[in-house]
Amino acid sequence: MAEVEPVEVPSVAGAVFGERVGLAEEFVRLLTVHGVERGLIGPREVERLWGRHVLNSAVLQERVPAGVRVVDVGSGAGLPGIPLAIARPDLEVTLVEPMARRVAWLDEVVETLGLSTVSVVRGRAEERAVRDEVAGADVVTARAVAPLAKLSGWCLPLLREGGSLVALKGASAAEEIERDQAAISRLGGGKARVETCGAQLDEPTTVVVIERVKSAGRRERPGRTRRDQRAHRA
Repeated sequence: MAEVEPVEVPSVAGAVFGERVGLAEEFVRLLTVHGVERGLIGPREVERLWGRHVLNSAVLQERVPAGVRVVDVGSGAGLPGIPLAIARPDLEVTLVEPMARRVAWLDEVVETLGLSTVSVVRGRAEERAVRDEVAGADVVTARAVAPLAKLSGWCLPLLREGGSLVALKGASAAEEIERDQAAISRLGGGKARVETCGAQLDEPTTVVVIERVKSAGRRERPGRTRRDQRAHRA
């Protein structure tokens, strides 16, 4: 395999990742070396890994409270879940991905980077087994997965009442909300709003935030993580 030139680390990376910026650099290196050959990113994305993908994902931390449980739906190459977990070791992050080869990649990255607060679940968010596994999340994230109406149908059932879907979107976010708000409301979501994260970036991240306002029926006890539940059942 031909040697791959390292991607230059932008100065803002230190401000976003703090003392864990080295882990972010290693994640970018792994994507640079393996991302294209394993079908995780396109060839043109290598030079844009920091600005378009990693930093763009990590600044979601501005919309995530301390010490909560986050589910990243359709994680793919680990975006936004892995940069978020690197930037915020206080979070318990679950990466949900249906494709076996991508799950294998995510498992390798989690092990290589020593991300003890990250777990990987294979499956689709709409599957009953996945919903049972990750239900009661405080925050659900998604990046380039689906239009808001469909995304809400997949993600809102994974949230506890009062939890939030934080979806990375582009310039058409407001138009998506106008088109899909009625469907979002029927699915148990509150009024969607457009927010931005990462004012320090050259291109700040646009997100749509939707709170779950209707009960999912079965709720977890507050503050109880999946690990706690497994220990209790054992």
